[in-house]
Amino acid sequence: MPDSRRGLLLGASAYTLWGIFPLYWTLLEPAGAVELLAHRIIWSLGTMLVVLVLARRVAPFRALLHRRRTLVLLTAAAVVISVNWGGYIWGVNNGRVVETSLGYFINPLVTVLMGVLVLGERLRRLQWAAMGIALVAVVLLAVDYGRPPWVALVLAFSFGTYGLLKKQAAVEAVESITYETLVMAPVAAAYVGWLVVTGRSSFAGNGHGHALLMTTTGVVTAVPLILFGAAAIRVSMVSLGLLQYLAPTIQFALGLLVFHEAMPASRWIGFTLVWLALVVFTVEALHHRRRQLRLVAHASAA
Repeated sequence: MPDSRRGLLLGASAYTLWGIFPLYWTLLEPAGAVELLAHRIIWSLGTMLVVLVLARRVAPFRALLHRRRTLVLLTAAAVVISVNWGGYIWGVNNGRVVETSLGYFINPLVTVLMGVLVLGERLRRLQWAAMGIALVAVVLLAVDYGRPPWVALVLAFSFGTYGLLKKQAAVEAVESITYETLVMAPVAAAYVGWLVVTGRSSFAGNGHGHALLMTTTGVVTAVPLILFGAAAIRVSMVSLGLLQYLAPTIQFALGLLVFHEAMPASRWIGFTLVWLALVVFTVEALHHRRRQLRLVAHASAA
């Protein structure tokens, strides 16, 4: 199998797993979102330590611990991704699967917006048009919900911030994820300990099957990240950019068809505008890339 095709399959597998996560998190009820988040961090740390050893990345990880500015960036990233994970779990377990999908649909637009606001990047005309359409969509959805779509906005902005911090840190995935979980693990362990002491822990109070299932949160977190990392080195960023819409599409379908969440006409209009904004944004990005490649080819020929 060609390497590019293998990369597409790996990437599609990663985003498919992220897309079906709502089915997994609902299996862990009656555990609350914060308890699930704490266990996800703890078991993810254990999984990543094993991966760190198996991938022979211990030496680079030790070297990372001497880079002070990078550690500050990764610590901030750890906090932000914990907010993202917690918000996602809470949304899924509180009947807002469709809204969580909205967060990941608008995430590419939020990421570009943060590039403008933080990095001083400039948008092209059609990119501004996509942003305007997305803004109208969010306003319409806020009117429909009777409130801003907070879950979607928290997910989009937290993940956008996470991506920005990771870009500035420029650390390989295994080392960075290991450090991020290591930073948050003491807080997570303290919270789990408090739940146990106060008799509020669902881990030990709902049978061995429930406890065993909660220990899989680490593997479930690590596997799609490893698949994504393997895909990233085999396919272009354009291909990965298109694949990223797979996860929220699956989440959206699950929200409608499995969890039977309400989707009135006004909400359909809002989501349609979001999808229109993404079409404009994606088509413009593809055309811009082709123009750049043509210019490079002409310059090389000259």
